[in-house]
Amino acid sequence: MNVDTTAPLLRVRDLEKHYGGVTALSELDLQLMPGEHVAVVGDNGAGKSTFVRMISGAERPDGGTIIFDGEECNFRSPLEARGVGIETVYQDLSLADDLDVIDNLFMGREIFHVKMGGLSILNRKAMRKRAEELLNEVGVRIPSLSERIRGMSGGQRQGVAIARASGWGSKLIILDEPTAALGVRETGQVEDIIRGLKQAGTGVVLVSHNLRQVFDLMDTIFVFRRGKLVGRREVARTSPQEIVAMITGVSEPDAGEFV
Repeated sequence: MNVDTTAPLLRVRDLEKHYGGVTALSELDLQLMPGEHVAVVGDNGAGKSTFVRMISGAERPDGGTIIFDGEECNFRSPLEARGVGIETVYQDLSLADDLDVIDNLFMGREIFHVKMGGLSILNRKAMRKRAEELLNEVGVRIPSLSERIRGMSGGQRQGVAIARASGWGSKLIILDEPTAALGVRETGQVEDIIRGLKQAGTGVVLVSHNLRQVFDLMDTIFVFRRGKLVGRREVARTSPQEIVAMITGVSEPDAGEFV
């Protein structure tokens, strides 16, 4: 099936979210194109996480419209968002430490020889084969798929989480600070995986405070401040200094100018 690369993959119009008397996000209007890699940056409390939670189905907006792949969406859960092709990798990864790589990759998506309630029999051979394919597709190197997640490095754990997110027909993967707790070598491994997603044509939304990473990996930067989108910049046409100025409010362009 041909993908229309001229139509936005994600379009958000007038999105807003309130917590009691606090406005976490308002008048948000932005779009992402198919395969585009976008960074969402801003200080703590700027509205980044609220935006991610709404497009991933973790929370419902109080107003506005989310259009994904040409269809208006009203997600009631992350499961519904996954159903249309939106996967999210949070900082805590949501991995089961005492299960191995295969079980984590196929959690909720197991392959069975026979599925009859308590008499169900897993097809471990098919799951192992597909697990190897998923990891190879995103460039993750795991010495043993039978190893428990608990014993793996931070970079390997992130790799498993991203492979799980990308392996099920995903059109958009949201990465929430994927390297915040990693060392230099492991960060490099995760960044290579993100580059692999770009080559595969998978869209990415990256929430990050690491501007070096943003400029190395992303196409576009959305800057949030105090619950509003204050600007959009193409990475090739801006600088870290300009982005920092927008984050802090030293420079405050009209957000509507960039959408």
